[in-house]
Amino acid sequence: MNRSPLLRAATVLVAVLAVVLTAVTPAAASHRGGPKPTVVLVHGAWADGSGWHKVTSRLQSDGYQVRVPPNPLRSLETDSATIRNFLSTLSGPIVLVGHSYGGAVITNAATGNPNVKALVYVDGFAPAQGESILPLAGADSALAVDPTTVFDFVPYPGGPPGDIDLYLKRDTFLTSFASGVPRREAELLYPSQRPLTLSAGNELSGPPAWATIPSWYVLGTRDRIITPTAQEFMAERANARITRIKAGHLGLITEPSAVTKVIERADRATR
Repeated sequence: MNRSPLLRAATVLVAVLAVVLTAVTPAAASHRGGPKPTVVLVHGAWADGSGWHKVTSRLQSDGYQVRVPPNPLRSLETDSATIRNFLSTLSGPIVLVGHSYGGAVITNAATGNPNVKALVYVDGFAPAQGESILPLAGADSALAVDPTTVFDFVPYPGGPPGDIDLYLKRDTFLTSFASGVPRREAELLYPSQRPLTLSAGNELSGPPAWATIPSWYVLGTRDRIITPTAQEFMAERANARITRIKAGHLGLITEPSAVTKVIERADRATR
């Protein structure tokens, strides 16, 4: 039985559309999306790169290349230079992410690097030029007290005269730095904390990368180290897109899915 002219015409039209869509859709998607960036995660003080492992695993599952270089925690200038030099070895676009003191590092390390397409701060310092980080923690920060009550002071060889390593005292680490982290997990993190030098906490920051690079900010509304008010001030000044999460200072550990979503959102917005 012969098909009607209308049915034959519809069949031809469907076939033509299939060919056209097959030919143009991949190219259009590639043009719109572009290549995925390398995501570089920079840890802060009293921590190391292992704190990013939950975020790293999620990003890798979503097809991202992830790098977590060590942050020396010795000097804002040299720490930033360390990360800047690391970035120079990468090809293609970069999303640069910093937690806590790592935020100050990426603020300096990314300046002038055209491959860095987005900055993401996670409970991070975002200083302006001429500012140091410790005063930016906020008047109600757990650190804004007599330093002898929150830090253990440890001399280190080769440092400037009078400089010392700052370790968080156990109570400060467990109740303020790791607030919201399950107690047993926090107790495992405490012994392996890496110290920040006193001089790094008071060193003046340089021209901020956030002045020229689009920025995102994950703000922990229960942070006791960098107060939410202080974070809000820095994020708004940087014109960052803010995502608030009900978390303490270690939101990258307690809310890794939320942090990952912001990083991927920054990628999509800048491709």
